[in-house]
Amino acid sequence: QVQLVESGGGLVQAGGSLRLSCAASGRTFSSYRWGWFRQAPGKERELAAAINWSGGSTYYADSVKGRFTISSDNAKNTVYLQMNSLKPEDTAVYYCAVRPGFMGNYEYWGQGTQVTVSS
Repeated sequence: QVQLVESGGGLVQAGGSLRLSCAASGRTFSSYRWGWFRQAPGKERELAAAINWSGGSTYYADSVKGRFTISSDNAKNTVYLQMNSLKPEDTAVYYCAVRPGFMGNYEYWGQGTQVTVSS
């Protein structure tokens, strides 16, 4: 099993910044992919950003491209999401997740952290 614990959410004004962290513990994998998902009220969950264990192959949703940066620290088993120029539409619960291997589904999920951006 893998345990994921997110932190760093909160309330921020539009234009502000937040950095989310997600620390993993438990089972390890030789290859995996981190993902940051978000779900706003009444909307489907969406993948906001993702990165491979090697730090490469980053992905960003169009809605966050240029404003969010995903990074990882393998020594700490932690992934980060730096969020700049936040907008009210970024308000959501943010979840980190891990997908073991090169393909398949994200199998391990954190409990989520609330991000609220006020206008």
